[in-house]
Amino acid sequence: MGLTGLEIYKHLPKTNCKECGSPTCLAFAMALASGKASLEDCPYVSDEAKEALDSAAAPPIKLVKVGTGDHVVELGEETEIFRHDKRFFHPTGVAVIISDTEDVAAKVEKFDDLEFDRVGMHYVTDMVAVKCDSGDAGKFKEAVETVAGKTQKAMILMTEDPAVMEGALEAVADRKPLVCAATGDNFEKMTELAMGKECPMVVKGKDINDLAELVEKVVGLGHKELVLDSGARETSQVLADLTQFRRLAVRKKFRPFGYPAFAITSKDDPREEIVQAGVYVSKYADVVALKACEKQQLLPLLSWRQNLYTDPQKPIAVEAGLYDVGEPGDEAPVYVTTNFSLTYFIVEGEVESSRIPSRILSVDTGGVSVLTAYADNKFSAETITEAIKKCGLEDKVKHKKLVLPGHVAVLKGTLEEESGWEVLVGPREASGITKYAKDNFTGGVK
Repeated sequence: MGLTGLEIYKHLPKTNCKECGSPTCLAFAMALASGKASLEDCPYVSDEAKEALDSAAAPPIKLVKVGTGDHVVELGEETEIFRHDKRFFHPTGVAVIISDTEDVAAKVEKFDDLEFDRVGMHYVTDMVAVKCDSGDAGKFKEAVETVAGKTQKAMILMTEDPAVMEGALEAVADRKPLVCAATGDNFEKMTELAMGKECPMVVKGKDINDLAELVEKVVGLGHKELVLDSGARETSQVLADLTQFRRLAVRKKFRPFGYPAFAITSKDDPREEIVQAGVYVSKYADVVALKACEKQQLLPLLSWRQNLYTDPQKPIAVEAGLYDVGEPGDEAPVYVTTNFSLTYFIVEGEVESSRIPSRILSVDTGGVSVLTAYADNKFSAETITEAIKKCGLEDKVKHKKLVLPGHVAVLKGTLEEESGWEVLVGPREASGITKYAKDNFTGGVK
C-alpha cells in the first residue's frame, strides 16, 4: 500500500517554497500520494527522504517498454481512472497475432503495411504477436525469425512452454520482445529466461487473486518488468478484471497490480473482435492482441484509440493559415472555416470532392468548431479580417470574395465592413459544399 499524504509530508522540507508548483508542502504531499506529482519536482528533498518515499514517488502503474529504437512501445505509467480528471498518456499497444501455422512471411508483410492517414493523423499498428500453435520449438523459432526479418516493430512471443520459448527468445532477444507468458506452472523457468535477456514478461493468472500471488512470486525472483493477464477471455470478465487492476493500482496503490495490463480477444468474427478490442482499449488494457488484420477492420479501432488518448482539455487543431486544395489560381474560390481539426478536414474533403481548385482560410479559434467559436467571439469579423491580412490573401486572389459558413451568415454585413471583401454565404453544413461549388464556381469566382 502507498503512503498517505500526511505520512509523506513528514519527510518533506516544509519550506512552502512553491517551486514544485504546489502552494504548500502539504498540498504537494497530497498530490504525490494521489500519483499526480513527482518527488523530483521538490528541489529541496533530502536523499534520506527520497529513499523513504521511493514507494510513494513511484507511479501507480509502472512504465514498461517493449521493443527497441524508433519502435519502442511504452506501456503503463498511467495516473488516472477517468480521462477527464487529467488525461491518459500511453496509448494501448495494438498487436496483430500471427500463428506459426500460417504463411508467416505473407502475413507479416501484410501487417507491416497497416498504416492509415485520417484527418491529418497517421495511425499504425504497434506490435506483432507471434503465437506458437504448432507446439514445435523449431517451427516457432523459424516463424519468429521470419517476422523479425520483415518488420522492425515491437514483438510479442506467445507460448507457455519455456522449452519452446527459449530458442525463439534467443534469436530476437536484442529486439526486447514481450515474453508471454509466465503461469503458476512455469513462472520460475520463464522468469529466468526473461530476466536473462532483460525482456519484459506477461504474468498470467487463473483469476485476479491467483495473479496477485503469482506477481509477488515473480517479483520475489527479481523481475519487475511485468505485464498483467488475469487469464480471463470472456468479455465481461476481462472488463471487470481490467477495471479492478486500474482501481486498485491508482486508488489503493496495490503494488501487485501496479503494472500494465494485457488482453487477448476471443471472438472469431472480425467485427465482433474489433468491438471486443474496443472495450478493452476503453477500459484500461495497455496491450490488446487480436487476429483481425484488414485495414477496414482495424481503422475504427485505431481511430477510437486516438480519440481516447487525446487530451480532453486540449482541442485538436490544425495550424491556422491558408491552404491550397488542388492548384488554385487567382480566380479560385476561398472558403473560411476554423482551425478545429475535424471541421477543417471535413471541409477540405468536401472541397476536394468538388474537383474545383480552391483555397481554405483556417482561422485560429483555439481549435473549436464554427458555432462554438462564434459564440465565444473567436470566429468574428475581426478575427477573420486579421487572418486575411496575416496570410496575405489579397495578394493571391483577384476577386476579393469569401465563402462564409451558412451557420454564421449573420456575420456577413460586419465582415464586409471590417475587411472590405465581399462575403458569399455558403451552405450550413459541409456536406453541401460540393454542390454549392459546382453551382457557383465551375468557371472560377465571378
